[in-house]
Amino acid sequence: MADTLILTMSCPDKVGIIAAVTGFLANHGGWITEANYHADAGSGWFFMRQAILSRSLDFSIDDFPRLIRPLEERFGLVWSLSESRVKKRTVILVSRQDHCLSDLFHRWRTGELNIEIVAVISNHPDLESFVAWHGVPFHLVPVLPEAGLAPFEEIARITDEVRGEVMVLARYMRILPPFLCERYPGQIINIHHSFLPSFVGSRPYHQAYERGVKLIGATCHYVSAELDAGPIIDQDVIRVDHGDSPEEMARLGRDVEKMVLARGLRYHVEDRVVIHGNKTVVFA
Repeated sequence: MADTLILTMSCPDKVGIIAAVTGFLANHGGWITEANYHADAGSGWFFMRQAILSRSLDFSIDDFPRLIRPLEERFGLVWSLSESRVKKRTVILVSRQDHCLSDLFHRWRTGELNIEIVAVISNHPDLESFVAWHGVPFHLVPVLPEAGLAPFEEIARITDEVRGEVMVLARYMRILPPFLCERYPGQIINIHHSFLPSFVGSRPYHQAYERGVKLIGATCHYVSAELDAGPIIDQDVIRVDHGDSPEEMARLGRDVEKMVLARGLRYHVEDRVVIHGNKTVVFA
């Protein structure tokens, strides 16, 4: 894939935004290879994502903030610019279950996900040898009640030390404290094994079984201080029936969890997600 710059923008909706931005890019030789737009009537906001061939522009990425400033001031643009060739440095948190971790490792090694896994952190030692086989540093950080916030401060220290840009909770079965969510806003992604907002918290498959649902699912979302309530990136479901036990539901659900997490992470690292309040615009 050719090197591209990914430009995402949001601003109050008004006439002329697309013309102004695309005109700006054209005036600098910008060759747009993908363009996505969304106007949200409810909030009155406009969202866009542009992929531009890096070699086509007559300025460097360092010059962009200065050049875009007139449009930023005119429309109240909130923007970000990234390079597709730069892989997002990813830290994965996991407990004992390895199905999501294993799937992410496979997609990383085959190049399906444009990430660099720089560390795996776990509150249990079970997966250390598995992680080591992939050549990734493994960090054991037990989370004990008497330790208070110390384990999470250690997680933050490791993340900063390896220059992590995105943190993935791949079935990490501990609740992150508010300070960690606030330290990395829009950078922590979780897979929850239910179709949120149904069955928040622990043992959602057992909750689903007790309720007698006919569909179970998984939700990939950003982590916020409120449990399982952050902006949703992606969801999917699978059908079950009255004969499925909680254990059978969990087996079926694992396949959905892997797919939804991988898809949500891909959207994030390709800068296809714009967070607006507690919702997301996803240019899939």
